[in-house]
Amino acid sequence: MDVEIIGFVAALLTTSAFVPQVIKVWKSKYSNGVSVSMYLILLLGVFLWGVYGYLIGSMSIIIANTVTGLLQLMILILILTNKNKD
Repeated sequence: MDVEIIGFVAALLTTSAFVPQVIKVWKSKYSNGVSVSMYLILLLGVFLWGVYGYLIGSMSIIIANTVTGLLQLMILILILTNKNKD
């Protein structure tokens, strides 16, 4: 069994956890209560995980953290663009 399969399953589960937040903020245009600092810190951590994945050659880590980072960026953009609407 290729251990990367475990990484891809874990990546699918943890990355997909951000999708409901993106959808909720996008549809409602309401982001009050969503912590910008938490998403910024998490984005930095995800970026470093992606660098680590690149350095060790792990596609599951690279892909998961790229997608997760994009979802987090979407949330941050939605928070900042909807800031005046809250």
